[in-house]
Formats: sequence, C-alpha cells, structure tokens
Amino acid sequence: MFNPIYPVGRKPLVVRTHADYKYTSIAVDQVTAADGHYQVLFLGTDKGTVQKVVVLPSNGSLDEDLILEELEVFKKQSPITNIRISSKKQQLYVSSEHGVSQVSLHRCMAYGSACADCCLARDPYCAWDGLSCSRFYPTGKRRSRRQDIMHGNPLTQCRGFNLKAYRNAVEMTQYGVKNNTTFLECQPKSPQASVKWLIQRDNDRRKEVKLSDRVVSTNHGLLIRSVHSSDQGVYYCLATENGFKRTLAKIRLQILSEALVSALSNKNSPWGWAASLHPKALVSAFSPAEMLAMHQYCKERKQMQSLQNIQSPMRGDLGKLKPLLDHRKSRNRRNHLQDE
Repeated sequence: MFNPIYPVGRKPLVVRTHADYKYTSIAVDQVTAADGHYQVLFLGTDKGTVQKVVVLPSNGSLDEDLILEELEVFKKQSPITNIRISSKKQQLYVSSEHGVSQVSLHRCMAYGSACADCCLARDPYCAWDGLSCSRFYPTGKRRSRRQDIMHGNPLTQCRGFNLKAYRNAVEMTQYGVKNNTTFLECQPKSPQASVKWLIQRDNDRRKEVKLSDRVVSTNHGLLIRSVHSSDQGVYYCLATENGFKRTLAKIRLQILSEALVSALSNKNSPWGWAASLHPKALVSAFSPAEMLAMHQYCKERKQMQSLQNIQSPMRGDLGKLKPLLDHRKSRNRRNHLQDE
C-alpha cells in the first residue's frame, strides 16, 4: 500500500513549478462533453482553496491542463484535508479543520451571459444554450448548444449570436484627484486571458499604457499612483484568449485638481453649502457613473484618514465628493447662498 499510484499512461496530469502552495487533497470526476470525455480535477491546497482543473489530452509527453476557477471555500485560511464528489447531487464536499463545506460542481452562470465567454471558459459542465451559459447534458436533443472544450474557439462556435457585440464595451466615466491614487477595474472571467491596457488622449490614436512603478497592471485592473494631469483620457482594457480579442472595459478618466477638491471642502467657498446638505439630497444630483466615482473617492479618503488617525464629520467629506457640481444647472441645487 506504500507503492505510488500512477495515472493512466504513467505520466503526470498536472505539473506546477515555483508555486507558493502545495496540494493536499484530490478528487476526480469523469465528465462527458460535446467533443469527448474529460477528467476534471478538484485539487485542495494548503492555503484553503480548491482549484478546478480540466485535463486536455495532447500528443506530447505531457497533457495540457487549464485552471477553470479557484475557490476560497472557508472564511479562515487552513489546509484542505479531504474532498469528496457526489455525482448524484452534483456537489463537492470539502473539509478542513474548521468544518465541512458544500460546493456545486459547476457554476455556469459565473461565466457571464455571452456566448463567447461561455465558450472560452472551456468548462465541460457548461455550454451555451442560445440564451445563457447553462449546465450541459449529453442528450443530443438540443442542437443549439455550443461547446468546445478542446479548442475553445468562439469564432466557430458563436456564429449567429451577435459575436461582434462582445468586442465592445459601454463607456464609463471615472474621476481621479491629482497626486492621489486611482484604480481602473477590469477583471476577465477566464484565468487564461491576457490583458493589455490602451489609452486614447483627446482625438489621438490609442497607445499602449506604459507600465512602471507608478502605473501597475494587476489581476483586477490598473492601479495609478500619484495621478498626473497627463493620465487623463479614455482607457481600454483588452483581453486576448485563443486569438479572440475583446474590449472588457472602456473608462474615461477625468483628473480633478487638489485645489478644486479643497475649494469644495472649504465652508467659506461658494460651494461650502454642499457640506450642510443631507447625503440623500446631495447624491440625487449625480448620475450612476458619478456615484461610482464618489464611492471610490470616499473609500480612499476613509482609508487615508484611518491611517492618520484623523476623524472628520461625514458631511464634511461629502462636500469634497462633488467635483461636477459646478457643471449642474441651478435647478439641481437644493440650497443657495444668499447674496450679501
């Protein structure tokens, strides 16, 4: 019983080098897809996560593997001790020193509502049914179901499903304060996608964003430290996977000066009345995009104040969060200063 157990073919299915974690448990499910049979591995780690991996057969010495998703099962980080699969209930049972948790074998809705996203996910449990990404059943009765685990090519699988619409993104407006930090969110649904950021200033051509210690690309978006006036423009987050390119996010970044923010927070300024408004009355003059920028700015200010152990009234902070108020019509202003 101490002899090693080799997989079929006597070659490893998954190889990891220089990883900052170790595998502690494993469970394997045999899944039938539209283009064949696949092994789906659920691998527990010593960091308390479970990786869902599909093994793709190849002609080489090693099979190719894709991490479909990685889940944090427990709130407290601890090594996964055991994993069990219930094929009847389509559930995964995971245990650690903190207890036992139940996870579904498939979360097809997490791949989005687009045919291209569902195809690029390459999850044997899921397929595009013409309306959404849903559970795949190998019955052969529904010909409209699209699935391509081996190649994941949306150009061939998603014809007739408005594929061009997925290449564009709705433009959002975001505001940053000069010499402060701002974050442009963009996170692809597929771990295999590579992300590139482009910027378009005024009517100039789009150029690739130059990354540095100040401008950092993360797994969740673009972090800009100490914002400059030259950072203003339209940012495009482009994702590429299997030769398929699409725009995940289009963000128009507008830079506000520190002087403007200081003027808004000064009670003696023409906009000092904004600090005396009730929060609900103040935010009603903003669009959803502006509300998102306000929330980000408020969160950043709160974090800075907590580090400096400075407490200030909430309404005073709200007075700083209205950079576009001077562009509003007078009818949107709830109160006005009386002329002296």
